[in-house]
Amino acid sequence: MGQDQTKQQIEKGLHLYQSNRTEKALQVWMRVLEKSADPAGRFRVLGCLITAHAEMGRYKDMLKFAVVQIDTARELEDPDYLTESYLNLARSNEKLCEFQKTISYCKTCLNMQGTTVSVQLNGQVSLSMGNAFLGLSIFQKALECFEKALRYAHNNDDKMLECRVCCSLGNFYAQIKDYEKALFFPCKAAELVNDYGKGWSLKYRAMSQYHMAVAYRKLGRLADAMDCCEESMKIALQHGDRPLQALCLLCFADIHRSRKDVQTAFPRYDSSMSIMTEIGNRLGLIQVLLGVTKCWMIQKELDKALESIEKAQELAEGLGNKIGLLKLHCLCERIYRTKGHQRELRDHVVKFHECVEEMELYCGMCGESIGEKNNQLQALPCSHFFHLKCLQTNGTRGCPNCRRLSVKPGYV
Repeated sequence: MGQDQTKQQIEKGLHLYQSNRTEKALQVWMRVLEKSADPAGRFRVLGCLITAHAEMGRYKDMLKFAVVQIDTARELEDPDYLTESYLNLARSNEKLCEFQKTISYCKTCLNMQGTTVSVQLNGQVSLSMGNAFLGLSIFQKALECFEKALRYAHNNDDKMLECRVCCSLGNFYAQIKDYEKALFFPCKAAELVNDYGKGWSLKYRAMSQYHMAVAYRKLGRLADAMDCCEESMKIALQHGDRPLQALCLLCFADIHRSRKDVQTAFPRYDSSMSIMTEIGNRLGLIQVLLGVTKCWMIQKELDKALESIEKAQELAEGLGNKIGLLKLHCLCERIYRTKGHQRELRDHVVKFHECVEEMELYCGMCGESIGEKNNQLQALPCSHFFHLKCLQTNGTRGCPNCRRLSVKPGYV
């Protein structure tokens, strides 16, 4: 298969894919991969296969094609191709919750800058790295990466990237419980979709609606949460987007739990867990198990709640997801207080405070922990964040967290 024929077949596959004939598109692209003698064409078709498998939640296949793409990029001896292939390798590992590998591959991308095209990918690299740091609950570095990605998006007038970063920032603020910002950023993403997204994939609309649903649910606006989640789910079902279906099912379950409708919530959690397990989203599984635990607690089935916590703890420890561990210690504290088990209660109180200290999840001004309840937060240029009311009351001449770190023994 020559260069022109390769190009035609890739376009044919793209047309099929955009018409929701995904399996047909994959067949066309696989034939190109087997028969094409054009390395640049093979590189491009591998990019199509990586994107398609990412959207279907087939993350192990996504990783497999990313590894083949690296070899093709080396054959082409072009730094732009190599940077793009390392970014795809980083993204594949991010989807598989291999966050340390993601960060390592992102750093490789940033260290091998070749031409303008490579530099334009920096925003996407920063976004992927930010998502990985967020998965590890390293909030300061995650925020630095997201803000860097946002700057690249603005400088290159890249509205698609800006939309994706806004969704990640919504997720970031939802985790540390500034629900006003958790809603603001996906609303901004939805505005970008309305203003610029006529030619975009519907996944951008679905993504923004899902993150809005999460924020609305946490703010107690359950009807708005349900509307947004239903719209996101509709698009996810139309496009066979399994990862988003799993997230929407989780959100539906959380909404029903918030309404104290545990009997409706449980089957949604089960369906979400089934897809999360199938696609390998271990971070999502932790969220499902947290929801299931809270349902058992509502029903006063404390031993069943502890069983769910044990499964979630194993996953969180394996991933290095400290915010997940913090939430689990908090739930254990409540359960053992109810049971009157003082030794276990003390143990989880100590572990909870260790997590807070390790993640620097406290306000450097008032000393109270961040992320326990909904609070308006404000980040300083160093990406340490504080209660907005503390900054407004006290003002600041530099960051108190940075000052404290600089006087720790052994600080370099």
